[in-house]
Amino acid sequence: MGLLDQILGGMAGGALGGQRSPSGAGLGGGKGRLLMLLLPMVLSMLSNRQRSAGSPGAGEPGGGLSGGLGGGLGGGLGGGLGGLIEKLTRGGFGGQAQSWVSTGPNQPVPRAAMDDVFDDQQLANIAAQAGVSPDEVRDGLTELVPEVVDQLTPTGQLPGQDELLASIDAFEQRLPPQ
Repeated sequence: MGLLDQILGGMAGGALGGQRSPSGAGLGGGKGRLLMLLLPMVLSMLSNRQRSAGSPGAGEPGGGLSGGLGGGLGGGLGGGLGGLIEKLTRGGFGGQAQSWVSTGPNQPVPRAAMDDVFDDQQLANIAAQAGVSPDEVRDGLTELVPEVVDQLTPTGQLPGQDELLASIDAFEQRLPPQ
């Protein structure tokens, strides 16, 4: 079972009274909570869509974290999925980012790679809203972003914007309502 399936299982378990995911992955803890909070933001970021504080996205508890970021992650990233790959490439992590798009295994990136994608203020805002440190946010993003990109690029190529949005919308529908 992949990370995203574990996260979705953990979210569904939480919606069902805090039961653990079927895989026994134990995502109900602090790290799992963080990944569950980050998932809707990552999807929004990759779609290059913004969510306002008054309109929570699927799976965003209490309006999600993106509402308090002055435009959300989508506004801060610019360019969506392609913008993410470009920023990581400029930061020296292009090989890792391309591995997430390709059909082979995903190469990890250090949490410092997220500094090439998000500025300190964005990371601080996410951390404050989640009640964790910026380093924990970086750790969560370095684990979650490769998996999400991999899932959104099953053919080994960046999808067109319409196809990407359709994939993200379908994925968001799998998230349990909050």
